[in-house]
Amino acid sequence: MDASASKKFEFLSHDLVPDSARKAVSGGVLYEKRPARRPDGSVAEGLYNAWIILNNPGQYNSYTTDMVKAVILGFRAASNARDVNAVVFSAVGDKAFCTGGNTKEYAEYYAGRPQEYRQYMRLFNDMVSAILGCDKPVICRVNGMRIGGGQEIGMACDFSVAHDMARFGQAGPKHGSAAIGGSTDFLPVMIGCEQAMISGVLCEPFSAHKAMRLGILTDVVPALKVDGKFVANPLVETQAMVDEYGKLIHGEFKTGEAQSKAKKVVAAGEMDLSLLDEKVEELCAKLLMTFPDCSTKSVEELRKPKLNAWNMNKENSRAWLSLNMMTEARTGFRAFNEGNREHGREVDFVRLRQELAAGAKWREDFINSMMPGAQK
Repeated sequence: MDASASKKFEFLSHDLVPDSARKAVSGGVLYEKRPARRPDGSVAEGLYNAWIILNNPGQYNSYTTDMVKAVILGFRAASNARDVNAVVFSAVGDKAFCTGGNTKEYAEYYAGRPQEYRQYMRLFNDMVSAILGCDKPVICRVNGMRIGGGQEIGMACDFSVAHDMARFGQAGPKHGSAAIGGSTDFLPVMIGCEQAMISGVLCEPFSAHKAMRLGILTDVVPALKVDGKFVANPLVETQAMVDEYGKLIHGEFKTGEAQSKAKKVVAAGEMDLSLLDEKVEELCAKLLMTFPDCSTKSVEELRKPKLNAWNMNKENSRAWLSLNMMTEARTGFRAFNEGNREHGREVDFVRLRQELAAGAKWREDFINSMMPGAQK
């Protein structure tokens, strides 16, 4: 045997920072390498799946500036790791995958500071690009709400598997922003222009079952257990049917009395994400049983519709979002942060439009007057 062959090959590092530096900025984000498994469940020695996990459940896993940095470095590390098969992007808990940017930080630091928000948006753009540029297939494990920026980073992933209690949607025009951190690029490509309008402009949330039908989920599994047995999300009408207007219903949220009854079922049950984890492991195992370079090339090619739209728009979107921090975002994020259950977390949109139509300026007193409860 060649003597050189018996020595361990010394690889060069292509990471931006060493592991010690990455871990130093990993607050709010966990990075784990978990053993990869074959389809029969046996461990593939020396191979792993990298898990990047948002850890801010108290604020529905919204990402702070430091968390965005950690996600970028996590994806770069996973992309370069020679022993990693796939990346699983998820979050702690069963309530939310991610609800977007941390509104408290937005309201208290970035509101009224467009230059600061412009720098933040450079980090955000780099986070989305790090997902889209990862050399490994990326699976979004949707463990709860995927809303706003959470929907955007989720759709940047290659596959998404959700439990059926999850909700999806955008919130921009309701809270002073526009879904131009990826959703206006990805939604028309993934679900079509009309449905993209409903989500991106009207901000109407939709169920995991509807997300599956629209084509932004690979699979959906139950997570609610009642009397020890898994049941489908009782808040959602999952059976295809035609209403009195001839509209096809599938995966729509129940309303009225039906919703009240469904909420009681939810309250009586408990969440169990074991089926979600099984489905994610199953998908990782399928990816393991492919040629790695062929899979990477296939993923790169299939990302192109999303990536081309993203690259075409991300910089002018960044500029607009920064300037918007002086007007509607400054108002909307503050309203959400300062509001409560009694007064709500949104401005009075009609009065806002009336005041602007009458010539109001975006001064501090005007913004203050728009806070929930200010006119009560």
